Amino acid sequence: MKPIVQNKAFLFLICLLLGILTSFSLPPYNLFFINFLTLPVLLYILVNYVDKKTISFFVGWIFGFGYFISNIYWITNSLTFDVNFKFIIPFALILIPLFLGAFYGLVTFLCNFFNLKNKISSILIFSIIFGVIEFLRSFIFSGFPWNLVVFSLSSNSHSLQVLSYIGTYSLNLLSITIFLLPVIFFFKYKSLTKFLIFSLSLILVVGNFFYGNLIIKNFEKKKYDNLSSIIRVVSPNIPIERFLSNQDTEKSINELISLSDVDASKKIIFIFPEGIITSIYSNDLKFFKNIFEESYNINHKLILGINSINENKIYNSLVALNNKSELLYKYNKNKLVPFGEFLPFEDFFKKFGIKKITQGYQSFSSDNKRKILDINQLKFIPLICYEIIYSGKINPNKNYYDFILNISEDGWFGKSIGPEQHFSHSIFRSIEEGKNVIRSSNNGISAFVNPKGQIIKKINEKGYFDVNKIKRVDKTYFAKHGNKIFFYFVLIYTTFIVILKIRENK
Repeated sequence: MKPIVQNKAFLFLICLLLGILTSFSLPPYNLFFINFLTLPVLLYILVNYVDKKTISFFVGWIFGFGYFISNIYWITNSLTFDVNFKFIIPFALILIPLFLGAFYGLVTFLCNFFNLKNKISSILIFSIIFGVIEFLRSFIFSGFPWNLVVFSLSSNSHSLQVLSYIGTYSLNLLSITIFLLPVIFFFKYKSLTKFLIFSLSLILVVGNFFYGNLIIKNFEKKKYDNLSSIIRVVSPNIPIERFLSNQDTEKSINELISLSDVDASKKIIFIFPEGIITSIYSNDLKFFKNIFEESYNINHKLILGINSINENKIYNSLVALNNKSELLYKYNKNKLVPFGEFLPFEDFFKKFGIKKITQGYQSFSSDNKRKILDINQLKFIPLICYEIIYSGKINPNKNYYDFILNISEDGWFGKSIGPEQHFSHSIFRSIEEGKNVIRSSNNGISAFVNPKGQIIKKINEKGYFDVNKIKRVDKTYFAKHGNKIFFYFVLIYTTFIVILKIRENK
């Protein structure tokens, strides 16, 4: 086999296929067991068939290209709504996976400096470099923590309960290590040693599963707390193409009112998705006061996504209104989507007539404030769209709140796997923070997720659902300490690697 694998073209083809195959471990497929094959094969190739640093980079890069081109191809769908962007589609389809794949190229390139051998230390070295690079990918260049390896466990809430202690990046590091373990069968260890290592690993995996099962069972015994108001999550499912045209604002508002199924006798907070009214700014809602007053009363509050403007800056905002369309609260999005909501190096690209993908020419501005909003004695953290994907960045002030509210417009994904991938982050944030997540999405998944990552209610079509009671948990360890826990794991791994290297040299 060695002469065949040493053929560079064949080697790179294998890496490409491994990357594509690994992507099927992620939502919505969730075939996590694939990782027990693909990741060990990748490491085995790196250890035994790659002896040049330049080649080692390409091994990871091509693996990463295959991985990302098959799981974020939906990015190009956002370029189909404006004819001026359609010529970019082939370039975006290739260049974005190439860029993201370079992070994985960096993983295999750095591994080559550690003289990897068929030893346990190689598993730990590969895991820690992979885990650290994934952590960096989540923060540099504004960050894109999308489709980490650990998201292949999204559908198994029992295995995810440890998130409340260690967080996403630490579990990602551990998951990579566990998935790599089958490679040990190709290492030159005694059968007894292999058996002991595998047995210990199996005990840890099974133990974590039963721990999660126990946590969930104990949580199920908790009593529900009745909310002071009904929270009605509305899923309009209005085609995004309509928002890119000059929509009739009054007609749009009336349509939302009709969808909300107003009950005058009940206290209700109506939740509408991100950017559900695009033809006006938040300050213009006062001109539609009569429509709101006719349909809603003092028992009703409305939360919706709409653009706002202040001092010539445009924000993607979440606003809370009373029945007279008076502004109660406003939250401006903190984390913007590059090219979607703002154009990097805008002054340069403007010269060539290039603008952001969303409607309008001026880039959105980001805010740096996120405070807990309080409506009808319900406290919640507001998050707009993909702000939900950032682990450890939810509640900077560490104050108490009842739930996370996420509003989104997932129409940019089209009819693809994108909405499922986006929604999976809600499961991880709920367990990490120990909070219920209430999500309203247009053209995507609207859902109610409890603090254990269990989906209580979920719709992806036109309609609504009500939340009138929730279960609460105490503040989680991760919510208190955040991502610093990941660095403790890096230190532990580093210590083990040093010990193993010393033993191997002896």
